[in-house]
Amino acid sequence: MKSVDLDFDRSPEPTLGVEWEVALVDPENWNLVSRAEEVIDEVRTRHPEIHVDKEFLRNTVEMVTDVCTTVPEAISQLEVAHHAIKEVAEEKGMRLWSAGAHPFADFREDLVADKESYREIIERTQIWGKHMLIWGTHVHVGISHEDRVWPIINALMTKFPHLLALSASSPGWDGMDTGYASQRTMLYQQLPTAGMPYQFETWEQWQGFLKDQATSGVINHTGSMHLDIRPAATLGTIEVRVCDSSSNLREISALVALVHCLVVYFDRMVDAGEELPILQQWHVAENKWRAARYGLDALIITTRDTEERWVTDEIRDLVATLADVAGDIGCARELALVEEILDRGASYQRQREWFADNGGDWCDVVARTAAEMDELRPLDAE
Repeated sequence: MKSVDLDFDRSPEPTLGVEWEVALVDPENWNLVSRAEEVIDEVRTRHPEIHVDKEFLRNTVEMVTDVCTTVPEAISQLEVAHHAIKEVAEEKGMRLWSAGAHPFADFREDLVADKESYREIIERTQIWGKHMLIWGTHVHVGISHEDRVWPIINALMTKFPHLLALSASSPGWDGMDTGYASQRTMLYQQLPTAGMPYQFETWEQWQGFLKDQATSGVINHTGSMHLDIRPAATLGTIEVRVCDSSSNLREISALVALVHCLVVYFDRMVDAGEELPILQQWHVAENKWRAARYGLDALIITTRDTEERWVTDEIRDLVATLADVAGDIGCARELALVEEILDRGASYQRQREWFADNGGDWCDVVARTAAEMDELRPLDAE
């Protein structure tokens, strides 16, 4: 039986950490290239101070920030890492690209990294594990006490469709337009330990759950629970894993700011003795599906009385609600970029428009998405 870490390493401040997954593609045919290991090794040799990791797929490089205090600090670190990876990749004849899913790569090809834990996941999950040609952006925010973790997670799940609709970037899959804004979301939840978290009320309930997973052998097979939002006990954070991977740091900065502000906002509600929002599990599940299917055109459930609003109206109001928090924690400019995404259109909308304009050529879509890494720059790099 694999042991599990049940102690939460409390974070006195709402610190921030970000993980951004990008893939290597061939600029001749825009398909994936399984050469991440050699790129990572070279980046580590040249820049040992930069944190880059291997991932589940042999084409993927993951950038990981240090523990940061503000969104600008985290984005600055990702910008440095991106520049280093881009330099090495282009020297080797490759380009960087990122989105929630690649629109035409063949999942039947051997794209999984050669690591025992990854092979075990494929052996256990079979076809669904092989489908995981997907990429995400993960945001960690420090929490001061474990008793706050699950009330805040449950509150964050009421904003799941807001985060997913803004970040959705995976309309294409296996050469088809799926009709979904986030095919990644639909694929990832098929794994046995992935999907929505249960609505635990206390840290003790979560501890009991983890003990059950260890006793039954579930964690032996998977390494951890791959929930949409989960505690990261050893880091003292809540990890938000809702978002599709973004093609550029400008939009990542908006999404990271939104997550950071939401966690701090709900944490302050705890301080004030206010009741945090929570929706019925079935409403949360419905909202998740609606956001994955319709993206920014989703009509979402907003109250326990089943009232509904358009997610774009919800997002604009949310940005206004969080404005004071954003000013306090140093990300007002980045949070304002959420409105820019609404005005420009989310990545899935841009990709779908390009696909229609070029007669259904996904290669052109991947090329134009890759170009956004250089075109849509973070604020301080403009």
